[in-house]
Amino acid sequence: MIRFKGRVRSLGLPGAVLFAVGTGVILHVRRTLVRELRQLRRVAAAAQNAVLRPLPSRIGGLDVAAVQLSAEPGAAIGGDLYEVVATEHGVRAVMGDVRGHGIGAFGTVAAVLGCFREAAYDEADLGGVLRRLERALDRHLRQVHPASIAEEFVTLLLVEIRVDGEMVALNCGHPWPYRLSGTRAELLAPADPYPPLGVFPLPDVLSTVGLGHLPPGDALFLYTDGVQDARDSRGRFFPLPTALTGAAREESPVPRAVLRRVRSALVEHTDGAPADDIALLVLRNGACMPPGARGTARTTATPPQSTTHL
Repeated sequence: MIRFKGRVRSLGLPGAVLFAVGTGVILHVRRTLVRELRQLRRVAAAAQNAVLRPLPSRIGGLDVAAVQLSAEPGAAIGGDLYEVVATEHGVRAVMGDVRGHGIGAFGTVAAVLGCFREAAYDEADLGGVLRRLERALDRHLRQVHPASIAEEFVTLLLVEIRVDGEMVALNCGHPWPYRLSGTRAELLAPADPYPPLGVFPLPDVLSTVGLGHLPPGDALFLYTDGVQDARDSRGRFFPLPTALTGAAREESPVPRAVLRRVRSALVEHTDGAPADDIALLVLRNGACMPPGARGTARTTATPPQSTTHL
């Protein structure tokens, strides 16, 4: 029934037919939109896996695990990046954070990772890798963001872990990593970083800095600044050292288990809504330890496990 100028008029048979047809059209459109949304999510997930591809659980003698979380609700891709490859120079890893977040930063992520996957094998030192990344980023930004190239940048941390466990790094405006040793979480910050890549040209001389050694059983924890900048409802920052210490105390430190605990703490701290993209990466020296070398650490390698993407 519909009311028109104070009178009640019956829809009648034609109105009922129109109502039924309209309802059917609405339901059809709704089903179509739901189907298209699911398809878009599958495409986004496939794009993420092609660019920010899942890492194997073991690379060059290191146990590896990584997670990534986009700040955009429902988005499968974001502005953080990571990769780990085994080369003749040692295991090389990159952790980076593109200005902005979500889908808009994904093209820059693809450009940086594509270059790293070639340069990490070709260049004899990390300085050569970083210069290749600088040139690739500049080309990409000039093509995609010619009007605002000066406003675009990427923070990067390059790490090389050699066969003997020695670690060296180059840092362009990125958070320094933590070393997890037994139940301790130690921040490794040996020098001031260079500016983020894209802000200023790299200096003529690039000197890697030492991060010490990674003994068997110890792990290196890399992350993006979305972790340390995460706040709760009262504005308090996420206590990353405390979370790492608690995770290492219980897991000693198995990469996937450590990430699971840190990720759970992050979700709880931010009520499941981080303000920025987040990426976490753990590289653990999986070599067997001498008996009694470190009582709190496990002496056997962990079973292979797949990398998790969030």
